Amino acid sequence: MFDVKAVAAGTASLAPFFDEASGLGRDADVRSRPAHGGLQQGDTPGLYGGTGQDTVCDVERLKRYLAEPRNDRRARAWTRALDLRATAEIPAYLDRLTPVLLRHDTLVKNHDYKKGKAVPFNALLQAGIAILVDERGLPAVKCSCGNPLRPFEGDKSRISVTFDDGNEQWKGYDRSEVVVVRPASRKLERIALVDVEDPGRGVERPVGTSGDEDSAFDTRERRAVPKLIGTTFGEASRRLAGRGLAVAHDGQELPPDGARVTASDPAAGAELRFGAYVTLSVAEDTDGGASGGGSTPPGSKSPPATEDPRSPSAPSSPPSSPPPSSSGPTGSERPGSPSGTPGPTSPPPPAPSTGTESPPPVKDSPTPPPTRPEVPGTGSPPPGSAEPPPRTTASSPPPAGPVTSTAPPPVTGTPASSPPATGEPAASEASTESAPAERRTRE
Repeated sequence: MFDVKAVAAGTASLAPFFDEASGLGRDADVRSRPAHGGLQQGDTPGLYGGTGQDTVCDVERLKRYLAEPRNDRRARAWTRALDLRATAEIPAYLDRLTPVLLRHDTLVKNHDYKKGKAVPFNALLQAGIAILVDERGLPAVKCSCGNPLRPFEGDKSRISVTFDDGNEQWKGYDRSEVVVVRPASRKLERIALVDVEDPGRGVERPVGTSGDEDSAFDTRERRAVPKLIGTTFGEASRRLAGRGLAVAHDGQELPPDGARVTASDPAAGAELRFGAYVTLSVAEDTDGGASGGGSTPPGSKSPPATEDPRSPSAPSSPPSSPPPSSSGPTGSERPGSPSGTPGPTSPPPPAPSTGTESPPPVKDSPTPPPTRPEVPGTGSPPPGSAEPPPRTTASSPPPAGPVTSTAPPPVTGTPASSPPATGEPAASEASTESAPAERRTRE
């Protein structure tokens, strides 16, 4: 079991980095909402909340506190807890964080400040607590006291929560509904929040801002589930987030970004409210290394990439558009790479060479047997013997991509197809050296 300390909203910590009454942040009264599965990605629409005010967290004041000489020891402990290299990085790091309110009881690794060190402990933060989240949507700082936060690393189904030190069990607490946040698959440009005072009002907050650049939207507006079958889990997550829909998966852990989506529930075309969950099923045992990440599968399978042109119809997905486009070029680079050049006029020059060298080519190139019986002893064996070198040595760098992707058609086709033709100019150079060159290759 994992021991977890409950931290109630508005309750002062016994060993905070800074005094809770110093005005660094202000918690709100928010009732925790159930979440599908408990594991949530940092870009899940509606995972966090906001208000019409921009005073949830005073980032500039926290900067000043950490920069004061008398707080140097605290600043160094704070830096180490967040894996920063030096205290000089603190201002830039804080500028990348975004203030939000928790809408779910959330598991984190919290830190007390004791004897000059940051002491980690597992904590359950009550919904309504103000925090700063990083560019992947992960909790990073508890606003009211400046405590550093890190992701919870245990099994949420095996936690033992303790309510003490003034942190009484709050109304609506349900251990089965606590949330663990996992990083979004890419850096965020904005975070879709829900106004905790008016759930019908959504707030789009640019990352690194405190509310002064917020834009509002209607959370009651219905939005359609996009086509997701055949895409990777990472890409499907981005498409859904871009349309204001959340990702759900029935499993202990979220699938790898490269896992292939085999079904969605509801199916494509269904219209849902903002923040509604779409459960994705993925291929558990993939042959193409899907578990290794999203870049490899898209490069090996082109069908999913054909759906990319349909996804830009989402009006609110600026951050999600770059990832699909990054996978697109991998598919387009393959057809664009063939560099076959015409060279059908080169076979005639090898004709002067004798047929005495025909046996070696037969041994060296058993791959295209159909061409050998047709040239038993005439002057044509040299052209036949010149075909293997282009595939193996003479011109391997240029046609490497095309040969691997289109090798089957040329082999079954006639020798006049484009891939063999590209190799024949190189073969003609070998044949101009007459018999000695061929004897050297045989040796």
